[in-house]
Amino acid sequence: MSKPYDVVILGGGTGGYVAAIRAAQLGLATAIVEKEKLGGTCLHKGCIPSKALLRSAELLAQMKNSETFGIVTESVAVDFARVQSRKQGIVDQLHRGVEYLMKKNKIDVYRGSGRVIGPSIFSPRSGSVAVEFEDGESETLVPRHLIIATGSRPRLLPGLEADGETVLTSDDALRLETLPGSMLIVGGGVIGVEWASMLSDFGVAVTLVEYEPRLLPLEDEEVSRELEKQLRKRGVTIHTSAKVLPDTLERGDGSVKIEAEGKDGLIALEADKLLVSVGRRGNVENLGLENTNIAIEGGFIQVNEHFQTAESHIYAIGDVIGGVQLAHAASHEGLAAVEHLAGGEPVRHEAHRIPRCIYSRPEAASVGWTEQEARERGHAVRVGKVPFTAIGKALVQGEAEGFVKVVADERTGDVLGVHMIGPHVTDLIAEAGLAQLLDATPWEIGQAVAPHPTLSEALAEAMLAVQGRAIGI
Repeated sequence: MSKPYDVVILGGGTGGYVAAIRAAQLGLATAIVEKEKLGGTCLHKGCIPSKALLRSAELLAQMKNSETFGIVTESVAVDFARVQSRKQGIVDQLHRGVEYLMKKNKIDVYRGSGRVIGPSIFSPRSGSVAVEFEDGESETLVPRHLIIATGSRPRLLPGLEADGETVLTSDDALRLETLPGSMLIVGGGVIGVEWASMLSDFGVAVTLVEYEPRLLPLEDEEVSRELEKQLRKRGVTIHTSAKVLPDTLERGDGSVKIEAEGKDGLIALEADKLLVSVGRRGNVENLGLENTNIAIEGGFIQVNEHFQTAESHIYAIGDVIGGVQLAHAASHEGLAAVEHLAGGEPVRHEAHRIPRCIYSRPEAASVGWTEQEARERGHAVRVGKVPFTAIGKALVQGEAEGFVKVVADERTGDVLGVHMIGPHVTDLIAEAGLAQLLDATPWEIGQAVAPHPTLSEALAEAMLAVQGRAIGI
């Protein structure tokens, strides 16, 4: 049995369901194939559940520090079961919302495993999808266009395979029923830093090991240094330029031991649990891609600027194509792919202009090139930088660590990058992203009236600081 569609989307994560909604809005007969729950990694194993846990940890830290606000409490304790219950409640509510959107937009959802098939009796070209359901039944979907949005999963290091007990992935960590006394985190990128921040706020003794010379190696160096300083102040032990030696791993009864090769020799490490956070790999296996001409390189599907694969009627978006592996990037890639296949002219978003957010404490966020990247590309740059200690609202909130940094082209005045670390910067970065989209200059952004007292004044002041015109510093 086969059924025709204008668009079939393989994968119901953030990129997939957003693409489906836009396709339906354009009047295209649309279907999604998803073997698990709609919402994908972001909703069920990533963005939302981790940020719910981070918020609980942040609130705990604030309550422990309440005396600085004149609020005296007898004691503060963590009920981690209720923390997890709140997290799951948020996930469930949002999941119901996605299910509703599918019904509202009349999108057919096939709950099973999809596999791309080659030319057959159903279609003279590859791209049809055979869906196998749990009960053993199957159905073939024959679309004019196929979008592959199968996402990614945690990458593991050989010798550090997760067992879900002592060696964990971020997926495993989200399912913890109790907090460990100590946690060793291998990988100081975004995921590792967020977990280090969260667990330390929950009272877990955290050791963070990063192979590169600094945490967050893809972010601006000044942001990296500031975040490392703040984590160390909170008691997180950090080893950079350290290579974990997987063959030294010892899994004990409720503990794990391992060694790392550091700048000054071997480092013996021990904790109750070990979390591996060294990036993610695309879900390209068992999709039937061998039945197509689709190219895979480095474990990711290769696409052109319109997200078309080597077969022009088959598109791929999101984590499965590598690049910027962020939920909002996947959403915009999905929108662009649908607009293109429908004959439109989608707005292109250059990878470096997609905002990047880190929900640690303090938060970090950025858009555009770092100062080093800008210089490496031949730009003579001017930098404006304003500390949050100069911003009244930050002092009022008791969160004055960090700064806003603007990198601009000295000749043209174009904003090349904005980098922030401090309170609520993951919300503030959107304004900087809009400024880059509109090619606004620091002077133009600085002329916008920022309400007082707000944290948004930090961005306005940093823009003015590029030309030495900041008022508050």
